[in-house]
Amino acid sequence: MFLSLLSIVGGLVLLVFGADGLVRGSSSVALRMGVSALAIGLTIVAFGTSSPELVVSLNASLNGHGAISLGNVVGSNICNIALILGVASIIRPIEIRAVVVRREVPIMLVVSAFLWILIYDGELSRTDGAIFTVGIVAYTLLTFYLSRKKDKREIEEEFADAVAPKSKSVWLDIIFIVGGFAFLIVGANLFLDGAVAIAHYFGVSEIVIGLTIVALGTSMPELATSAVASFKNESDVAIGNVIGSNVFNILGVLGITSLVKPMSAGDLSSLDLGVMLGSAFLLWLMLGRRFLLDRLEGAILLVGYAIYIYMLVPK
Repeated sequence: MFLSLLSIVGGLVLLVFGADGLVRGSSSVALRMGVSALAIGLTIVAFGTSSPELVVSLNASLNGHGAISLGNVVGSNICNIALILGVASIIRPIEIRAVVVRREVPIMLVVSAFLWILIYDGELSRTDGAIFTVGIVAYTLLTFYLSRKKDKREIEEEFADAVAPKSKSVWLDIIFIVGGFAFLIVGANLFLDGAVAIAHYFGVSEIVIGLTIVALGTSMPELATSAVASFKNESDVAIGNVIGSNVFNILGVLGITSLVKPMSAGDLSSLDLGVMLGSAFLLWLMLGRRFLLDRLEGAILLVGYAIYIYMLVPK
């Protein structure tokens, strides 16, 4: 039991450092190529913080733990909205000022609904994976296109401040990227081994472990990014990171994973999918025309997440 917990903690540390290294290296390369900080913040940073979900889910699926893989994505998307945005908006109310971020909220909602439609037959096939993969490419290109349109100067400065500066050497970028991937792979193995052992020890289903422990663990980079952004009054960075990560989790993580190996829905219930879609819809309603998430609404999200986790824990 102790070794399993140690494996989870050690794996989590490596996943967080791996994601950070990957984001730093990739962001620096993008800056060298002339990509704007706004585009980097909405794609590379958001996708980079989701790299633990990708590596853990792919590892889980290849090792016969498809339930953990699927539960990880659904649970992470719920966690990103209900827990992470709940915490971030309590730290400081979140106001979306960037036009491109405002447009991404309904995209996240549509993508969440699309997952439910494709998984209705009980599995995610390679065809579904191909559709998702094409979707993440299209989403990335659309985000890059929209971010090219000049937004308010303070928005540009906000993302420029949030994105890691360009490094002194291309070789340093390569070290960050390669090292980040290495940390992610080793960390994913440790984290997954510990999670599976915990599931067996307590007799909990793998889907529940995926929706809770694994989802919470792989969402730590998003939590750190959004919480820091909220403290610094960088609201668009805080929520843009979550929205981009949620879209990438479905289109990118599940797309690539199911392309490699089709996944069965297994024990994933309509409640889990309903909470994922419902949390996205609730966020859209809360933002409304004000595009503001205040502290009361953040508290509601946190309470809702606590209730959902309570319902998952075996009695």
